[in-house]
Amino acid sequence: MSAVHAPARTRTEVGATSLAVLRIVTGLLFLWAFFDKAFGLGYATQAKNAWFSGGSPTKGFLGRVDVGPFQDTFQAWAGAWWADTLFMIGLLAVGLALLLGIGLRIAAASGAVMMLLMWAAEWPPAQHDSAGEATMSTNPVIDYHVVYAVVLVVLAATASGAVWGLARWWAALPLVQSNPWLR
Repeated sequence: MSAVHAPARTRTEVGATSLAVLRIVTGLLFLWAFFDKAFGLGYATQAKNAWFSGGSPTKGFLGRVDVGPFQDTFQAWAGAWWADTLFMIGLLAVGLALLLGIGLRIAAASGAVMMLLMWAAEWPPAQHDSAGEATMSTNPVIDYHVVYAVVLVVLAATASGAVWGLARWWAALPLVQSNPWLR
C-alpha cells in the first residue's frame, strides 16, 4: 500500500513566495533605515543626531561627498530641510509600500531614483576622490544601490504584493483602478 502525498509546490508558487520574502525583507531594510535615522537607535545614527532630535539624516552622507561630477551639488543639498524631509518620507513610504505589498510601482520608481542618487553621490566609477585618496570602490558600475534599484523594479513588475500582501485589496480600490500607476 502506498502513502498518499500532497502534490509538491509548483515552481510558480515557490517563486511567488520567494518574491514575497524578498519584498518584505527589502521593506524592512528601508524601514530600519528610517527608524534608525528618525530616532537615533545607535546603529548608523546616534540618539543625539536623530532627525526627531533636530539632526539631519542627509548632512553626514552628502556633506562628505568628495568624488564625482555632482559633488558640489550633493554637498549643497546636505542638511537642507527639503532634502532631509524627502529622504525620510521616501524611506518610510517605500518601506511601508514594500512591507504591505501596495503601491509597488510608485515605490519602485521613487526608491530606484533615491538609490541611483545615492550611487551618484558615492560615484563608484572613480578610483580616487578629489584629494587623490583611493575611494575603495569595488566595482565601477554595479554596487548595492544599483542592486536595490533593480530589486525594487523586479518586485513591482512581478506583482510580488499578491502573496503575503494587500495588493489584491489595494488594486480593487476605485482610486487605484482609475489610476493604475498607483498599483
